[in-house]
Amino acid sequence: MKLGVFDQVVDKWLHNLEQRPVLAVAVSSLWLLVIGWIAFGWNLGNVGLIDETEPLFAEASRQMFITGDWITPFFNGETRFDKPALIYWCQAIAYAIVGVNEWAVRIPSALAAMGVIALAFYTVQWSFAKKDELEQVSNLPRRYFTAAIAAALMALNPEMIVWGRAGVSDMLLNGCIGSTLLCFFLGYAQNNSPIVITKWQLPNKWYLACYVLIAGAILTKGPVGIVLPGLIMIAFALYVGKFWQLWREMRPILGMGIVLALSLPWYILVTWRNGWNFINAFFIYHNLERFTEVVNGHSAPWFFYFLVVLLGFAPYSVYIPASIIRVKFWQRSHWLKQERSQQLGLFACLWFLAVFGFFTISVTKLPSYVLPLMPAAAILVALFGSDLFPSPQTPTPLKSFRISAWVNIAFLTIISVALFHLTQIVGIDPAAPELYANMEKSGILKFAGIIWLLSAFTSAIFILTHRYRQIITINLVGFIAFVAFALIPAVSIMDQQRQLPLRELSALIVESKQPNEELIMVGFKKPTVTFYTQQKINYIKFSQQALEYIQKQASQPTKPPSLLMIVENGKFQEMDLPPDNYKNIATKGAYNLIRIPLKTAKQQNFNLS
Repeated sequence: MKLGVFDQVVDKWLHNLEQRPVLAVAVSSLWLLVIGWIAFGWNLGNVGLIDETEPLFAEASRQMFITGDWITPFFNGETRFDKPALIYWCQAIAYAIVGVNEWAVRIPSALAAMGVIALAFYTVQWSFAKKDELEQVSNLPRRYFTAAIAAALMALNPEMIVWGRAGVSDMLLNGCIGSTLLCFFLGYAQNNSPIVITKWQLPNKWYLACYVLIAGAILTKGPVGIVLPGLIMIAFALYVGKFWQLWREMRPILGMGIVLALSLPWYILVTWRNGWNFINAFFIYHNLERFTEVVNGHSAPWFFYFLVVLLGFAPYSVYIPASIIRVKFWQRSHWLKQERSQQLGLFACLWFLAVFGFFTISVTKLPSYVLPLMPAAAILVALFGSDLFPSPQTPTPLKSFRISAWVNIAFLTIISVALFHLTQIVGIDPAAPELYANMEKSGILKFAGIIWLLSAFTSAIFILTHRYRQIITINLVGFIAFVAFALIPAVSIMDQQRQLPLRELSALIVESKQPNEELIMVGFKKPTVTFYTQQKINYIKFSQQALEYIQKQASQPTKPPSLLMIVENGKFQEMDLPPDNYKNIATKGAYNLIRIPLKTAKQQNFNLS
């Protein structure tokens, strides 16, 4: 394959790095920091918390931080057993370091994402270093480019960016599970001698790290933290015919002792303190029932995760089928002949398929559930791209890459057209009626469409001129441009339209709330108000229930003089309050902040028909 001037310059520069290993480490570290900052650090804390899930974690962690109760999570005065304690501990520690703010809420997710990406870079680079040794060549461009592309693909995709910037437990779980599996592969591939301490023989350092990370996953989201990576490791061990050999290497009984010693104490303490309430809420409802039944209306058809992966790993997702076919996992005899270090593609393939299949079977479906397969997808596609760096023993399968590249161009074109017409596709957001009109007025949507259209056009030129190495790079450059010039500005507009009104009302509540004055929220549930006001809120779903509750409070002998109410405009009109029965403190966006004197409410009967 003929190389262009750019390829020749890069290849020469990379070969120069071979003589300077310290410089190679410095450049690799800089690359990881740059892509990590673009994906997860840039503007991370400059946008308010996003309803509804993020402030639930943020407030529970704040309660933990201020009360010193590190065992039982609370939100709005009630226990919150949705997730175990590790994410709350991480956010509470971040509060202690940088203060109670949006940065602290999201830093654990960003660091978890950057950690698994750095470990993936090391794993891919190490695997190709061993490949060079086996082939007795020095193909440094293939080695570092593949590792760099794997890290970039892992960081710069919608699924990783969304959850890496959200102060929830999903990215922490992904970081623990992804790092667990990468440490397992490194322990398996390096096959180092066990660690001997006096008479105790321990697994090698990578297996030990694997057990520690499993404990972290269990403390992040419960049983899935060991079930999912355990299934993948067992499936891989059985496939390569080394189950009992790995059993002896990993010493799983000792490993389970490490896992239980690290993860079990919190479960024992929280159960001792809360009893059946914790067991029923966490193990039965949030684990067993989520897998076997539809919870909170989160049902979806069987093909749901095909769409999630297609869009969540866009625009590189179109390369996944060819990347899996390239592995040819069905050719077991071929893989059994390979050195351990060269089985990374097989391991990533089984990893991807296992996560995809596991959550496809699950009845409750959410886009974040397949986040743990994104590292595997990035590795698979990067290995597919590595075939563009020919070696004496590896032909370059340009046909499969060329077909995928043309599909990539079609996909980018469809994305571009969809962005041009996004306002017609999505309709109106009731919580922010002017959101998409403001986006269209700003020109962001057109600019985003142009970015992907140019990416498609440039990729077509590279295909026609047989310059295949740059095609995935063009996708990455297009995605970075999309993040910088479209996504970040769009998120800012979304924040101003959807969340800023609630933050402004929260500031007014803190300023104007009278002693013992109750705060109720009618017609919706926005936990950000709880976080920003640091006040307990009574959530009431229907306007009729709100009227009844106000009259009930008004009839109490020892009642405060008034109550505060945040209500949607539509629900406020449904309540049809007499003008003398309330004072409109402020209207922000789609919400009203109302003060209702309870003395007046008692004297005048509301229309409860």
